[in-house]
Amino acid sequence: MNGYAFSFSGQRLCAMGSGALWWPDQALLCVSDLHLGKSERMVRRGGSALPPYETRDTLNRLAADLDRTQPQTVICLGDSFDDLGAALSLPERDRLQIAALQAGRNWIWIEGNHDPGPVELGGTHLADVTRSGLTFRHIAQPDAQREISGHYHPKASVQTRGRAISRPAFLVDEQRIILPAYGTYTGGLRSSDAALSELMAPGALAILTGAEPRPVPMPR
Repeated sequence: MNGYAFSFSGQRLCAMGSGALWWPDQALLCVSDLHLGKSERMVRRGGSALPPYETRDTLNRLAADLDRTQPQTVICLGDSFDDLGAALSLPERDRLQIAALQAGRNWIWIEGNHDPGPVELGGTHLADVTRSGLTFRHIAQPDAQREISGHYHPKASVQTRGRAISRPAFLVDEQRIILPAYGTYTGGLRSSDAALSELMAPGALAILTGAEPRPVPMPR
């Protein structure tokens, strides 16, 4: 498994190259901001037409991560669907794939700002959830401690061999982790943006995703 192992609030976690967060001791896999159905939503609202394959690609990548880790619990950390219409318009084959991924697992949908709330899919729908002192929610709260969130789609850039490389990234400090967006058609917010640099403490790490996850001082 390609990943970067690190300690957070006394727990050993792994930032996977895919953008998923793996917690071995809890057999828990967490992903954020799937934004399933984004291409359908963009066309419906008069936006640019994108190839309508992102939901299948996102679910296939999630299936691969589930095969690698065999989690007992999966937490989808909000904005799992691009809007209510996107959730209701999921093709039957995608609904069946989601059901297959959920089978035999404790599946938790955390509500996000795009999410329609509970939809006609299996799993538990919650505003947030706490496990062994770590709280999972969609949007970081400035005064929170031991928090894992998403929402911002963070990305970071580093210089490698004279050129800049920008990738989705985990942001990690002593009190919070912000996950990158997992969905195929999701943009990103640079870690130097005020919304992120003001949330993350001095000394925070950015863990760049990819074939070899790479930790660097969070670019500000």
